[in-house]
Amino acid sequence: MSVERHVYVGLGSNLDDPQRHVEQALDELDRLPLTRRLVASRLYASRPLGPPDQPDFINAVARLETRLSPLALLDQLQALEQRHRRIRRRRWGPRTLDLDLLLYGAQTLQNPRLQVPHPEMSRRSFVLVPLAELAPQRRLPDGRRIARLAAEVSNAGLRPLLPDD
Repeated sequence: MSVERHVYVGLGSNLDDPQRHVEQALDELDRLPLTRRLVASRLYASRPLGPPDQPDFINAVARLETRLSPLALLDQLQALEQRHRRIRRRRWGPRTLDLDLLLYGAQTLQNPRLQVPHPEMSRRSFVLVPLAELAPQRRLPDGRRIARLAAEVSNAGLRPLLPDD
């Protein structure tokens, strides 16, 4: 019998009505097999991390409870990206939907397809700030606390969306 794990997924979009893509994806996460969405952060606008010739992103983080294995969950997240017409043209380029598995329980995973915790999350305000909303006391496997990382990272260019944005 599989065990339920609490996992955190980062969401981002900067094409074709990005707020709508993120909001729809949050709802769709709740319909993944053997998975339910527990809570989601506010939405945030952020400057693009990669090439500057692209629109700003809309980001959020969701906490899920799942019985899927890490790779099975990754497959489901990638299928959801495809349903949103995700095209991978260039690294850190524009996209309709990007879903990153940030944390999977307390596990550390090094796989050619998946690294958990997400290897770049501790340097990204658009991940850490919404993650700290949901799990400020949570620690990474190396002992660093999410709230502390969020407080230390530069959040220049990151702003919470207001309800009427």
